Amino acid sequence: MGYTLSIPDLDYNYAVRRIKTFIKDKVEEAGMKGVVIGLSGGLDSSVTAVLAVRALGKERVFGLLMPEESTTPLQDIEDALELCGKLGIKHQTVNITRIYKEIKKSIPFYMEKDRVASGNILARIRMMIWYYHANINRLLVCGTSDRSELLLGYFTKYGDGGVDILPLGDIYKTQVRILAKKIGLPENIYLKPSSPRFWPGHLAEQELGMSYEIVDTILHLYFDLRMDIERVIKKTNIERETVSKVINRVLRNEHKRMMPPIPKIQGFSLQTEWWMPWNPSA
Repeated sequence: MGYTLSIPDLDYNYAVRRIKTFIKDKVEEAGMKGVVIGLSGGLDSSVTAVLAVRALGKERVFGLLMPEESTTPLQDIEDALELCGKLGIKHQTVNITRIYKEIKKSIPFYMEKDRVASGNILARIRMMIWYYHANINRLLVCGTSDRSELLLGYFTKYGDGGVDILPLGDIYKTQVRILAKKIGLPENIYLKPSSPRFWPGHLAEQELGMSYEIVDTILHLYFDLRMDIERVIKKTNIERETVSKVINRVLRNEHKRMMPPIPKIQGFSLQTEWWMPWNPSA
């Protein structure tokens, strides 16, 4: 018997309006001039760029392409550059290969065989460059992770997770693909397999061991509809091991979605209360 999978319902017109308003409001609240987006040529960053331009105008969106020679396919670079041209946004390509090689050479305990740890270096190099560009140009760093990635913890802490805003953070990966098509992105973007590009041939679904259709079905039923594991299995015919794997991954990676924990010692908690500046005239 096959699986019974379903993409969660979404009002895509409302989602576009809400995200546009969100981006514009956050930039204005921060008193910034616009946003910088890391463009990979992939699904999430392309959708984010389109919506940012619709929210702010092309003059207030800057695209940064940061390929690494051994892991970034030429097609990804070409797709990102083509998108920049169509959107009319300013952009720059920064080849991070030399930085990556120098960091690896400088770490006495570096292990080439640990591909995930090496890939995290790439993500953190890019984060550093995003923020340098944002700082000197008074921009917000606009992240591109979606709800599926955030729940799974399928992002690098202080890498692609190190951003100021996450416009797609409440939309599942399968929904982002539909949204990409609806906003006019080409098939080579909305059908492109997702990949962090940590190593040659790296694909997200291969690493996860299942498709995003399966992942999103489980996440939606368990976390949004509050079904227990037994009901999820009964409704979808997905194996218990797979359902448990997804749910346990979400719980195991909770630390990646939170500020670092602090032991409360003073009466004022930085994690639970708003910071109110001292007013000497009060």
